[in-house]
Amino acid sequence: MSQPSTQASNAIIYLTYGGFLYSDGLLCRLETSPPDNGSFISKKTPPTKLTMNQGEFLSSNRTQTALPLALNFIAASLGSSILFSYPQLATIVGVQGVIIYAISSAAPLLVFAFLTPIIRKKCPEGFVLTEWTRQRYGVVTAIYLSFMTMATMFLYMVAELSALQQIMTALTGMDGLPMVIVQCAVTTIYTSVGGFKISFITDNIQATMVISLIIIATITIGVQTKIDKSLRDNSVLLEPSKLGWQLLYILPVSIITNVFFLSSFWIRAFAAKTDRDLWTGVTIATLVVLIILTLVGVTGLIATWSGAYDPTNPDQDGSIAFFLLLESLPTWTIGLILVIVISMSTAAFDSIQSAMVSTASNDLFRNKLNIWFIRASVVLLIFPVVVIALKSPSVLRIYLISNLVSTSTIPVLVLGLMDRFYWWRGFEVVVGGLGGLLSVFVFGTIYFGDAEQGANLLIIDSGLFANDWSVFGAFVAAPVGSILWGFGALAVRLGYRFVEAKVKGHRFDALDRPAYMQERAEGVTDYVDDHDEVHSDAPAGLVAVDYKSKFF
Repeated sequence: MSQPSTQASNAIIYLTYGGFLYSDGLLCRLETSPPDNGSFISKKTPPTKLTMNQGEFLSSNRTQTALPLALNFIAASLGSSILFSYPQLATIVGVQGVIIYAISSAAPLLVFAFLTPIIRKKCPEGFVLTEWTRQRYGVVTAIYLSFMTMATMFLYMVAELSALQQIMTALTGMDGLPMVIVQCAVTTIYTSVGGFKISFITDNIQATMVISLIIIATITIGVQTKIDKSLRDNSVLLEPSKLGWQLLYILPVSIITNVFFLSSFWIRAFAAKTDRDLWTGVTIATLVVLIILTLVGVTGLIATWSGAYDPTNPDQDGSIAFFLLLESLPTWTIGLILVIVISMSTAAFDSIQSAMVSTASNDLFRNKLNIWFIRASVVLLIFPVVVIALKSPSVLRIYLISNLVSTSTIPVLVLGLMDRFYWWRGFEVVVGGLGGLLSVFVFGTIYFGDAEQGANLLIIDSGLFANDWSVFGAFVAAPVGSILWGFGALAVRLGYRFVEAKVKGHRFDALDRPAYMQERAEGVTDYVDDHDEVHSDAPAGLVAVDYKSKFF
């Protein structure tokens, strides 16, 4: 690869990070400083005062129009890790894999447009899914889901930094560790000062940059790369395959359920000013993300057909197909890719970073922490993420593990969105979610005839591309098992409550409609019976609900 010189690489990388830090610092100054003489920006900007309250730091409910929402969803969807996973899948599954993976990754964004209005009606003061879970299923289930949510976002942060380190090393030949540390410092500084509000604004800028730069990079690759027709005609990448048909089920199911765990998307969805803004913004984002992911995936095909990547060479890994393709391009293209990578990685990372803190503050501390403790938690969160990321784990494998957890948890959770399932409780959600994972272990043990291999299937030890039905079976066993375990838990709970009623001599009421469904309190959330259960903290910009649904 015609890498830029060390001096040029350092200049591009650190000037880009410096530019982001400077612009974000300016935005923080404008957002946290009061205007002078009625103007938005005065000639003499007053000293910065961190006057932002907790509500503004953690969320921005009903404040954003369609275009900013679209740009934010685009930025939050595109991390630097896409340069590994999508080309790699293309080199193995071909055109079929590119199309399935791109659609499966982009289409789930529409889930937020469909479900957010429903959840917002039931839980208008919430800004993350776990708040609705607390009100619908109770504290135990909310903590369970919060743990799963934060674990998933933690894995996403690790995957992003791991990908960044490997990309920087591949593009520049230098150690990627300093770049990882600088990115963490930059995002931590402006996220700890400005919270979600600054993350939202910076994502608009970064998404615009990414789209513009990807257009330039696409044109450059198209002009500079020469396809070997003999390699293309003799390639199996144009034909459907068994793995491709398996992915037609695995990827949509796993990614759709996994987005439920990403609070970075939920906070943005709740930030929509109106439902129309939400639908418009998410639809635009879905189309743009679909196009970008398809273009990135196609680079794996181009790398193979141009001879840059040789699938028969054991020394070459399909995950670096994109970077092998860059070897035939001019040096200035590498500089352009560096800026794209930094923009994508910074945007995705700060989105998850701010969402992680917002989720922890809301779910574990009920937004009662002082804002300075919240800011400190942003800083402390970085250290374990960096330590694990430096081990350079497989990015795709990290995503698959989190996907397996989500396919076990989400099916039994979303039943509670429907009023007809008013008898569905948190006990069924927790047992069903854990039972789904147990079902994967049971399936793996039976399939392989070995308990150890069954346990390894829980961490997708053989990877997505194993030449068997083990991974496919795991992603079938997880949701099906969770539903079966959930209804089994329902039978146990109802049986216990029935026996309890007989022994204590009172009426069996486990299937009675909840009080909030019989007489809804006007103007408040669905899950309260009267106004006394709702408390507004105006200075903090927060609304709290005291009502606690029954777990058992």
